[in-house]
Amino acid sequence: MTERVRIGVIGAGGVAQVEHIPNLLALRHLFQLQCVCDPSASTRAFVSDHFGVNACESLEELLSLPLDAVLIASPDALHKEHILAGLNAGLNVFCEKPLCYAVADIDEVIAARDATGRIVQAGYMKRFDPAFETALANLPGKAKTLRHVSVEVNDPDAWPFIRHHTWKKADDVPAALIAEVAAKQKQQVARAVGMPLDELAFKGFCNAYSSSIVHDVNAVHGLLDALHVPNGQISGARIYAGGNGGHGVVSLLGGQALWTMTHLAVPELPHYRERITLYFDDSSLELEFPSPYLNHQPTRLTIRKGDAHRLHTDDITAGYEEAFIEELKGFHAAITRGVPVRNTPEQARRDMALLAGLTRWHATHSPEPIVSGASA
Repeated sequence: MTERVRIGVIGAGGVAQVEHIPNLLALRHLFQLQCVCDPSASTRAFVSDHFGVNACESLEELLSLPLDAVLIASPDALHKEHILAGLNAGLNVFCEKPLCYAVADIDEVIAARDATGRIVQAGYMKRFDPAFETALANLPGKAKTLRHVSVEVNDPDAWPFIRHHTWKKADDVPAALIAEVAAKQKQQVARAVGMPLDELAFKGFCNAYSSSIVHDVNAVHGLLDALHVPNGQISGARIYAGGNGGHGVVSLLGGQALWTMTHLAVPELPHYRERITLYFDDSSLELEFPSPYLNHQPTRLTIRKGDAHRLHTDDITAGYEEAFIEELKGFHAAITRGVPVRNTPEQARRDMALLAGLTRWHATHSPEPIVSGASA
């Protein structure tokens, strides 16, 4: 018989209501959902009525229950304290991205994980996407032939893809708690970036970078690791569109290849595109992801190769498994069978170091005007 993991959920916002809570209930042969913790009374009532699960207000009440693990879907600025509280209670921890804003805070998480001997898994579900797994096994080139990595994302946020769900947005969180979380966020971002930021850079680091393109940064790091390509050097970055847009450029392999990334939130355009493309001398690999909230929609994997001026194209549907569900299965396997954690704090540390570096570049490099050449 499969060992069931007793789990509690910290934070019952949109991603918890649309994904994590129903997925844990669907995986009842693996997990026993004991309780959901949230400061909003209306959200707790909704979760209890809609999902038929227990709900509590305080973290202390949740941690007093018989648990083996917690799933953290609280606001980003609370991740560190909730992770440490879970570890100190002897529990395994699954935490949504970003794990923490600051590398120094992730180092504290790593130290606590090692001291307690518990599992910590970051919520990068793309690593469990069957198309991503297939891409790792079918890279059409090698490091020496890599020329460009392109990431392009436009995203209206979740609203077009979750409006058919029954869910509850909290409108009764105490104002004092909101202000407290906002203050913690400012402190953590300052620690992460190491310098004061204006409103544009602050918003871009928290939203376009840390909340959005972090998924693609993690996925690209996985692809580069499979190619044995080491970390590169930041050579450009810009936060724009009022903080809804974030762009970055990384030089790889001493300038042999370039990694460009752009994320733009377009709130009034109900269209989603997320694409990662690797270009080699004679081939390319492309992953095109659907909105993560459209469950069981397959990611499109396309491999193109050139041969004597002819193009060979393979469109691969690797499977219909849902990445949000597969990452929970991975968490269960790590706890019960000692399967290696796929998304470690160390990997999250590398991702956040890059995003903090891009933000510093934006803050310290002024755009240069284009100077027209002399007329003939």
